[in-house]
Amino acid sequence: MINLAIIDDQPLVIDTLIQFLSAQEDIKVIHTSNSVESFLETHKTKTGINVILLDIGLPGGMSGIEGIRHIRPELPDADIIMLTAHDDNERIFEALRAGAVAYIKKTSNLQEIREALMTVHNGGSYMSPAIARKIVAFFGPKYIDPDQALTPRQEEIVQGLVDGLSYKLIADKLDISVETVRDHIKKIYKKLNVNSKGEVIKKKMDGEI
Repeated sequence: MINLAIIDDQPLVIDTLIQFLSAQEDIKVIHTSNSVESFLETHKTKTGINVILLDIGLPGGMSGIEGIRHIRPELPDADIIMLTAHDDNERIFEALRAGAVAYIKKTSNLQEIREALMTVHNGGSYMSPAIARKIVAFFGPKYIDPDQALTPRQEEIVQGLVDGLSYKLIADKLDISVETVRDHIKKIYKKLNVNSKGEVIKKKMDGEI
């Protein structure tokens, strides 16, 4: 029997999940919370929780990903499934590194959510097809047009942007002028087809460069 806890701040999502999952003979929804903080305060009143559906964007000071690190010591034998609207690489990998065993999108149909619950409860891991494709793409070989590839120097500058360095600090670190940094930045924008530093950083964090 799956003894399920749901942590989500959207009442409609919780109500829909309860209505569908409670009708399954092998699933029992025994606890719901609208934040990680609330769950940590109240879960001990419910015994036997072995699977948790956890959102990422939650009220309070703790995100779902951060919450995993607090939940696991309390319920080390419970499997944690991320059920969220977020599908960027950074959050996917951060959640998996934190200890989630499955990652599915809220746009998944209810049968898919049930399949995820059963797969995880039986010792497996589950990813929505769109999430699985992102993971495969991230680790798979990438074709890079030689004309669009960043030079080693440009890769160093991109890393400086990711590290939060100013143009001057990047210039000092690489022993080049600020104007040279600016020139490289313009070329980086053109190669990556972006218009801002934030877009460059996102592409780097998403594994696209």
